[in-house]
Amino acid sequence: MIRHLLSGADLDADTATLILDTAAEMAAVSGREVKKLPALRGRTVVNLFYEDSTRTRISFEAAAKRLSADVINFSAKGSSVTKGESLKDTALTLQAMGADAVVVRHPASGAPHRLADWVDGSVVNAGDGTHEHPTQALLDAYTMRSRLGRLAGLSVAVVGDVLHSRVARSNVLLLSTLGAKVTLVGPPTLIPVDIAAGTDVCYDLDAVLPSSDVVMMLRVQRERMNDSYFPSAREYARRYGLDGPRMRRLPEHAIVMHPGPVNRGMEITPEVADSPRSTIVEQVTNGVSVRMAVLYLLLGGINR
Repeated sequence: MIRHLLSGADLDADTATLILDTAAEMAAVSGREVKKLPALRGRTVVNLFYEDSTRTRISFEAAAKRLSADVINFSAKGSSVTKGESLKDTALTLQAMGADAVVVRHPASGAPHRLADWVDGSVVNAGDGTHEHPTQALLDAYTMRSRLGRLAGLSVAVVGDVLHSRVARSNVLLLSTLGAKVTLVGPPTLIPVDIAAGTDVCYDLDAVLPSSDVVMMLRVQRERMNDSYFPSAREYARRYGLDGPRMRRLPEHAIVMHPGPVNRGMEITPEVADSPRSTIVEQVTNGVSVRMAVLYLLLGGINR
């Protein structure tokens, strides 16, 4: 098993499958009346979040606590970071406190990689800038496999703001490794050249729907945009939003995914978000099981 989880590229097919299989076992535990395992008793997991987060931070906290780990939640707001403390000094402080794992979200791409050089414990990337978010890709893959029974051979359309999406980057790497075919869909201004290498690109959402097993809608990340990447929100929704009529063009078995939070009415309509095809809530549930599997394998699982 790997020591850190920093990128989707860190995972070969065997390691990724091991995590998904372990997550299935963790999901069974989560369905019990007592949702606790003693696997990480005595271990300390630090959630080091320099950006606001709801789903990811709570998911990691729940995962660590269900494995009986001690959890320390660190938020940049109200900490020494606001006084000018550097990431390295924060890392050395965590090291001195005996952190066995650090789950980090940071606005700077590459920050988790630097952190991994400064601490002895395992580092898990919970989102860095516009770079990657590997545990989100793992929970997405787990959800696809749970709903459709396989990953190899699936046609997955990743739609929307790919340029600013760390979720898209990790999914492209992981799903390709596991044998799925990924097609990036969006305005030309939001499809970066680097991520497009080795994947198909289409600028017409309607053209890919009839052949897609999975449609993954991405949030339009206005907070990361410095320029006008499309004329207006209405124009974006008209060309790249998933509404009822478009959903009905999908194959009968196809599912609709979204990493959240959702801009209802822009990239996806309420009719689609709340439909039986939607896995949005299911993804949140699966996120806890997948992150339990990641923490267990990094800290208490095999080959430790």
